[in-house]
Amino acid sequence: MSLMSSLYVGTSGLQSSQEGLNVVAHNVTNTDTQGYVRQQVSYATRDYNFLSKNITGVAQKQIGLGVYISEVRQVRDRFLDLSYREEVGRQGFYDVSYAAVEEVEGIMGELHDATFSNAFKNLMYSIEEMAKDPSSEVNQGLFIQYSQNFAEAARNAYSDLCDYQDKLNYTVTQKVDRINQLGRTIYEMNNKIRAIEAGDVENANDYRDARNQAMDELAGICKMEYDTDVHGNVLVKLEGHDFVRPNEVNEMAYDADLKTGFYTCFWPDSAETEMLPDGTKRYVASTAPVFDLTAEISALRHTDIGSLKATLLARGDHRGNQWDLKNEDAYEKVSNSIMMNVMAEFDKLVHSVVTTINDVIAEGADTQTGYLCQIQGYNENNRPIYVPLQIFQRIDCMEEYTKASADPDIKSWNGYMVTPEDPKDPATWFSIDNLMVNKDLRQYPAHLGMIRPDESVDHVTMKNMLERMNQKDFVLNPTLTNPISIREYYSNFIGQIANSGNVFMKLKENQDLTVESVEAARQGAIGVATDEELTNMIKFQNAYNASSRFINVIDECMEHIIMQLGS
Repeated sequence: MSLMSSLYVGTSGLQSSQEGLNVVAHNVTNTDTQGYVRQQVSYATRDYNFLSKNITGVAQKQIGLGVYISEVRQVRDRFLDLSYREEVGRQGFYDVSYAAVEEVEGIMGELHDATFSNAFKNLMYSIEEMAKDPSSEVNQGLFIQYSQNFAEAARNAYSDLCDYQDKLNYTVTQKVDRINQLGRTIYEMNNKIRAIEAGDVENANDYRDARNQAMDELAGICKMEYDTDVHGNVLVKLEGHDFVRPNEVNEMAYDADLKTGFYTCFWPDSAETEMLPDGTKRYVASTAPVFDLTAEISALRHTDIGSLKATLLARGDHRGNQWDLKNEDAYEKVSNSIMMNVMAEFDKLVHSVVTTINDVIAEGADTQTGYLCQIQGYNENNRPIYVPLQIFQRIDCMEEYTKASADPDIKSWNGYMVTPEDPKDPATWFSIDNLMVNKDLRQYPAHLGMIRPDESVDHVTMKNMLERMNQKDFVLNPTLTNPISIREYYSNFIGQIANSGNVFMKLKENQDLTVESVEAARQGAIGVATDEELTNMIKFQNAYNASSRFINVIDECMEHIIMQLGS
C-alpha cells in the first residue's frame, strides 16, 4: 500500500469522525425539541484498489481507501408509529367525551353548588306543606316562590347546556381548520423532502420530523391511514377518504344547518351541488359526509377514534328535548350524544313536573264557578269564560295573551294556553326555555285560594298532587323498564350522568396509560439519550484523534523518505 493511498484512509477517518461529531451535537442540541427524532451516522467503505485479481484465490489483493458517510438516518420504528397514532386517536375521542360529561356535571351543580337540585327539593317540600294546610297563605307563597325558583333554575341550567353545545359546535370549525392546515403542512413537507432527496445525497431529516409531527397531531383528531409512494410522498386518508395526495390536498369542509346552525363535516370533492335562487352553487353536505355518526361506537370496529368525531357526537345535531324520548326509535337518534341525551332527559323531568302540577290543578278546577280558574275572555253576554288555572305557563303564550287582553275588541282568546302540546309545533310545548310561573300568582300568591265555593279547604287537590309526584309512572328513557316517580327521576338522572362519567373516566385513564406505554417505547427508539450521545462523542473524538495521528505518522514517513533517503 502506497503512502499516498494511506493519506486517503486518514482523511476519510477525519471527515467521517467530524460528521459523526456534528450529528451528535445536533442530537444534543435538540434533546428537548418536540417531535425531534435522533439521527444516526451510517458508514460505508470506499472503493478498493486491486493489485491483482485471481478468481481461484481465497483472498484478493486489495488496498482499502477508507470509509465515507453513506447517510445520516433517522431512527424510527414504523410499527410503534402506527400503534401510537391509532391509540392517540382513541385517546382524543375519550378525552372529549369525558370532558363533555364533566361539563354537564358542573352545569347541574352536583359537584359544587347544586342550584337546580335545591330548587327541585324545595318545590317538593312546598307541595308537602301545601298538602298539610292548603289554605295557609304562607304555604301558598312558598309554593309559588319555589315554583318560580324551579323554573328559573331549570331555565339557567338548560341555557348553560345550550351554551356548551354551541361551544362544541364552534370547536368543530376549529378542528376542521386545523385538519386542513396539517394536511397542507404534510403536502408542503412532501414537496420539500422530495426536492432535497432527489439527488440521493442527503436526507431531509428535519423536514421529516415536521411531517411526522403533523401526522401525530392529525391522528389525534381523525381516524388516519397513511402510506408512502415510490417518490417518498406520504399519502394520507382520513375516515377512508383521500386527504393528502401526491399533487393536492382534498380539504375537509363544514356546512351550517339552516335551522340549528350546527356544522356538518363533508368532503367538497365528492359532494353534490345545488343551485340557489340567486344563481350561486352550494354544496349538499349530506351527499358526502365525513363521519357515519349512526355507527355503533366500538374499539373492535375502530369507530371510537378521533376528537373531531367525539365532538360531533357529544354535541348532537339539535337541542335535545322531551320528544326525543317518546319511543325507542326517537331515542336511538340521540342516545350516542352526551348533550342531546342529557338535555332530552332534563327537559322531560321539568316537563313532567310542570304538566303534573298543572294537570292536578285542572282536575280540581270548576269552570262553572271559577274555582281554581282564570278568565280567558268574555262571551257575548259579557260573562267571563273560565279555563283551569295554570301554575306554569308558556312565555310566548302569555305575551300573546297580554296583547289580546289589551284589545277591547277581543272578547275571547283561543291561544296556546289551553292548546294541547303538538310535537311538531315547539310553540305549544311546556319546554324549559319557554316556561314561566303565572304572573298573577307571582304577584298575589293568595289568589290560589284553595278554598272551595262552599268555603271548605281543598285538601284533595294538593294530596292528589303529592301522590302524583310519588307515583311510579315514568322511566328515564325508553330503553329502561324500571318505573320511577318524579321524585326519583332526578336522582336517577344524576346517577346516570355519574355512571357515564365514571365509564368515560375509566376509558380515558386506561387509554392514557396505553398511550404513555406506547410513547415510552417509541421514545426509546426515537428519543435522544444524552448519556448515549456523550458516549458517541467520546468515540468520535478518539476516532478523530486516531485518524489525525495516523496522518502525522504517514507525513513523518514521507518526510523521512524525501529528506533522508532521497539525498
